[in-house]
Amino acid sequence: MGFIDQAKAVKKYKKGNITAAFGTDLFIHGSTAIPNLLLKLYNQLNITDSEMMLIIQLFRLRVEEKNYYPTTSTLTATLSGSEEQVTRDLESLQDKELIRVAEFFDAEKGLVLKGYDFEPLFEKLSEVWACTKVKENAKIKSMLEKGSNTVNLYNSFEKEFGRPLSPMEVEQINLWSQKMGPLVVQEALRKAVLMGKHNFKYIDSILLEWEKNNLRNPEDIKEYDRNFKKKQNSTKRKTAKDQKKNLIQSLYMS
Repeated sequence: MGFIDQAKAVKKYKKGNITAAFGTDLFIHGSTAIPNLLLKLYNQLNITDSEMMLIIQLFRLRVEEKNYYPTTSTLTATLSGSEEQVTRDLESLQDKELIRVAEFFDAEKGLVLKGYDFEPLFEKLSEVWACTKVKENAKIKSMLEKGSNTVNLYNSFEKEFGRPLSPMEVEQINLWSQKMGPLVVQEALRKAVLMGKHNFKYIDSILLEWEKNNLRNPEDIKEYDRNFKKKQNSTKRKTAKDQKKNLIQSLYMS
């Protein structure tokens, strides 16, 4: 290649191959893997945004530069906060027992080096993850149980009505279930059947009465029924007593 061709090649590189050069450096410098769970749950570990960025830089320096125990000035050069902020964040992370200073053996150099240990961080992260999974599983279980109750509810209606449900009836049952819960709807169906009222309008009137009295579960309904019967019996006794009194009065006055 002649001098003119070399000059053209250099000029072309300067003008058009900057992206290629950047891409080369991008791969040469490698990357630092940050667990998605840590990025997702760090706020539940009481880690601030500035502390999280500090942790990320500590990871990077460990992976890229094999620097296990960077100085605050080294860290400050890669962060937006002041050196005082970096110092406070380091102390805070140690106070929260998320990182600690430990000794590491460098096999290549045959030396024992001081560095930041992230084992406490991942131990606490695993605890938060476990709690999150327990909550998720409980929610899934609840949804499955609710779905099962709804399916059983459809079967109960079809059995009591002696026919398949129409799409509009299925929608009505869904609305009742969302508002009052499948178990309460099931109880309303039972009461309607006992009264010989096999129609949705009567069941709706039962549910409206229960909603008005804030009855949201079968136990509340049973207690409400007991109180209603007591009141009804008391009224009957009072009526019978009044009738007896009136009868006696009529006998004496006749």
